[in-house]
Amino acid sequence: MVERVTIDHVGHRGDGVSLTTGDAIYVPYTLGGESVEVDHVAGHHPDRRKLLAVDIASPERIEPFCPHFGVCGGCAIQHWAAEPYQAWKRNIVVETLGQAGMTCEVAPLVDAHGAGRRRVTLHGRFGTHDVLKVGFSATNSHDVIPIDRCPILDPALDGALDAAWAIAEPLTSKMPVTKPLDIQVTATINGLDIDVRGSGPLPTPLVTALSRVAEQHGLARLTRHGELVLQRLPPTVRMGRAEVTLPPGSFLQATVAGEETLASLVAERVGKAKEVLDLFCGVGPFALRLAEKARVTAYDSDAGAIAALTKAARTPGLKPIRCEPRDLFRRPLVPPELRDFDAVIFDPPRQGAQAQALKLAASKVPVVIAVSCNVATFARDARLLIDGGYKIENVVPVDQFRHTPHVELVAKFSR
Repeated sequence: MVERVTIDHVGHRGDGVSLTTGDAIYVPYTLGGESVEVDHVAGHHPDRRKLLAVDIASPERIEPFCPHFGVCGGCAIQHWAAEPYQAWKRNIVVETLGQAGMTCEVAPLVDAHGAGRRRVTLHGRFGTHDVLKVGFSATNSHDVIPIDRCPILDPALDGALDAAWAIAEPLTSKMPVTKPLDIQVTATINGLDIDVRGSGPLPTPLVTALSRVAEQHGLARLTRHGELVLQRLPPTVRMGRAEVTLPPGSFLQATVAGEETLASLVAERVGKAKEVLDLFCGVGPFALRLAEKARVTAYDSDAGAIAALTKAARTPGLKPIRCEPRDLFRRPLVPPELRDFDAVIFDPPRQGAQAQALKLAASKVPVVIAVSCNVATFARDARLLIDGGYKIENVVPVDQFRHTPHVELVAKFSR
């Protein structure tokens, strides 16, 4: 049933919000003030609609730059002019913190898209009529939208799509139609690093075929669920003075500019601290840079990441970095373990770090720096620190995932 509604504003997830019917309904790819025609989305929540036509467009609407926009589920916003888009994204942080009862300075949004994304997960699946599709998931669907280019990728990922198609073809032919293949591609100094997931055990002929693909496409490394298929060169990335050899499928900030921006903001807030603790350190994007001036202790639950950081920490010119694997969700550092540090950084996954924040709140560490990719869990953890006596000094929102509702931030707390 076709409806005509007016969009009131853009919500925190990037959908236009209409209040025409009294209850909020959500319409992707729309902007505040627009009059649009919509229809129900079969099989989805009753408050969801799909956009059929824009009758009266917002003056802030622009032409999307990607031909796949609106079908591919990767980007939510390409249709909004830069200035109002940036104001909206900063306001996500302002409103979320306000709802949590926190009033603090929120800086202007920092654009950290840079050259584009250096890591991407593609999906491969045979569809109807045994036609192979390799690309991204469709909007609100597990269907795969085949693509041959993506304009938001770093040029260093040139060749990623061709390699993904070549890898998917021999693997998906042996897989159930309902099961997608995940192909995680990371751009490194020595070429593309690809980890394949979802294929199940590989017989020797398939391993041989994949090895041939890796050679033909000049991959630095090809792994399956972290197990080595072929390595031509070590997949390394630069972090400050150090080069880090990435563990298979390891976490890495999505853009080079994003990592450098977050690291710079952290370093500014660490200041002249001599003893620094880096929690949820990963492969060391903060620790390796901070070790140019301070002694660093680093913890993470990922043993592979800790091993990579330990090796990179031997780079000449760095102060000592003590690296240890530790599950900070189950075994957060407690106040006696925190007392000798001048500054603590914590950069948890999206679920935040509630257990660790409670221990930090009970400590006497003079400076705590939070890095977050989820404003809601940050607000929860920040409230614990504030209730423990810390003062939040400022919050800087960072836009590493341009064209999406995801926003990151760096915040400083002090006693």
